[in-house]
Amino acid sequence: MCSSDLAIEHAHQLMREKADVLDIGAESSRPGAQPLDEAEEWRRLEPVLREVIRWHVPISVDTYRPVTMQRALDLGVDIINDIWGLRQPGAMACVRNASCGVCVMHMHGEPLTMQRVPMEGPVVSTVVEFLRERGQALEDAGVASARICMDPGIGFGKTVEHNFALLRDQSELLALGYPVLAAWSRKSSLGAVTDLDVGDRLVPSITAAVLAVERGAHLVRVHDVASTVAALQVWQASVQV
Repeated sequence: MCSSDLAIEHAHQLMREKADVLDIGAESSRPGAQPLDEAEEWRRLEPVLREVIRWHVPISVDTYRPVTMQRALDLGVDIINDIWGLRQPGAMACVRNASCGVCVMHMHGEPLTMQRVPMEGPVVSTVVEFLRERGQALEDAGVASARICMDPGIGFGKTVEHNFALLRDQSELLALGYPVLAAWSRKSSLGAVTDLDVGDRLVPSITAAVLAVERGAHLVRVHDVASTVAALQVWQASVQV
């Protein structure tokens, strides 16, 4: 089975597990990851996108390249998820001229080197100010606020303490007025506080997801969909009592 077929089968599994949105990317953004070239990114993405778009479910594309964004939008994807926060030349124009949703993330540095020299100083205020500026830039460009959500970028050039500060003070992100996406699943900070390898971080990942939602996050990006859905169902039942 080729890599595209494996990705499509995995997408099927995520939908069976009740994922609300499929977030599809071709380039790893893990710390130390090597970037792909534009042609290789699209070679990996195109067959998967052409298939999943036929399912008529919300599709997000994880890319920071404007050419890839435009190609994906031309196919009919619903959301652009950009770890660079629409800072690459031409990215803003792509989303301005479309009707897609936009997820803006904060990242200090770039994936290849971001954890070698993490950011310093007051992380929450720095991230809030960056996201405020990007949200305003998008709105000034004509992107309606209802199309925008914000991701504080857990693990993207931040220390363990930074990441947990962003969870503790998530209300400051919410005060910007945009939905917040929390992406804690399997992150190294969870390993740092539990001493668990990445493959053993199911319980910490679910715990972080529930805490993020309890503190106001509107979306969580996860690997283990079925287990996270079940945990959130229990949380939902508790707040409805």
